[in-house]
Amino acid sequence: MIRHLLGMHVPALGRSLKLPLTLGDLERPGFAAVPRLELVVGGALATPPASGPAASRYVALTFDDGPHPEGTPAVLDVLAQHGATASFFLVGEQVARYPGLAARIVAAGHTVGLHGYLHQLHQRRGAPAMAEDFQRGIAAIADATGITPRLHRPPYGIYSAASLRVARERQLQPLLWSKWGQDWRRVTTPEEIAGRVVRGLRAGDVILLHDADHYSAQGSHRRTAAALPAIMKALQSAALGTVRLA
Repeated sequence: MIRHLLGMHVPALGRSLKLPLTLGDLERPGFAAVPRLELVVGGALATPPASGPAASRYVALTFDDGPHPEGTPAVLDVLAQHGATASFFLVGEQVARYPGLAARIVAAGHTVGLHGYLHQLHQRRGAPAMAEDFQRGIAAIADATGITPRLHRPPYGIYSAASLRVARERQLQPLLWSKWGQDWRRVTTPEEIAGRVVRGLRAGDVILLHDADHYSAQGSHRRTAAALPAIMKALQSAALGTVRLA
């Protein structure tokens, strides 16, 4: 319930703070904190344009809350089958538990971003705790993958004043989302998840899904993996490629 209630306010809050929700936002002055966007084509989904904005040809698949010993490999397998690329926002405490899975994400050609060391609402934590959380999360990801993350998404998509300040001090690019499958819910199906994502899907959308059930309904990652093929089929039908953000 907390995800749904808070998530409903993400677009309005993000816009008010000039935080990007779409690929188009990342290309607008004032929204991008890290002015570099690397495009990786989603296999047969599309051919990369010689020029032109990323938002006109691509969507971004993003996964939160991992890594997870079952969910992450299942999602990686589906992405590999479709030649798709994605960005995974990892939780530091889970990276510490499963460093090999974090390394596998990178080895498969995907981007890793920071979702925090702990998956806790930022408004409940003070500035010193947030600074420590960022430091520990970045270190955990760097130790496991050899990469210092440049992307950040807060738990539930909500920053506090302190955490946004820390993200900017760390030169992390915030990225929220414009489409979500609500795949973390206890009562939903793969078909419903895919339907929420593809209904009204447009070039430039940033899609939020979860490859883990550490902080959501038990087994929810299985429904996410089961929904992915239908999502990929919809992207192919719309001639949309996937973009990996770095």
